[in-house]
Amino acid sequence: MICHCRTSHDAARLSEIPTCRRVKTAVDLLNDSSFTDTEPEGVLLAAGATGEIINVAIHTEANVPICIVDFGEQLLIGCLEKEITVL
Repeated sequence: MICHCRTSHDAARLSEIPTCRRVKTAVDLLNDSSFTDTEPEGVLLAAGATGEIINVAIHTEANVPICIVDFGEQLLIGCLEKEITVL
């Protein structure tokens, strides 16, 4: 996987995990209705799936970093840091 990282400086300061890092899901990732092809609250990826952080954004209301993770097969998922672990 080739990393094309772009991170806002504000998000990078908040994030504990740098971009371009390989990660795995620490928990099952559930659909928050963002993916219309999967039922709401359905499992998008099971715990243990691997991917790479390609960007970090900030959830403006909660003021927490969201790691945008590329899990391959055209699947990008925004993850909280507690939902992933660095490999």
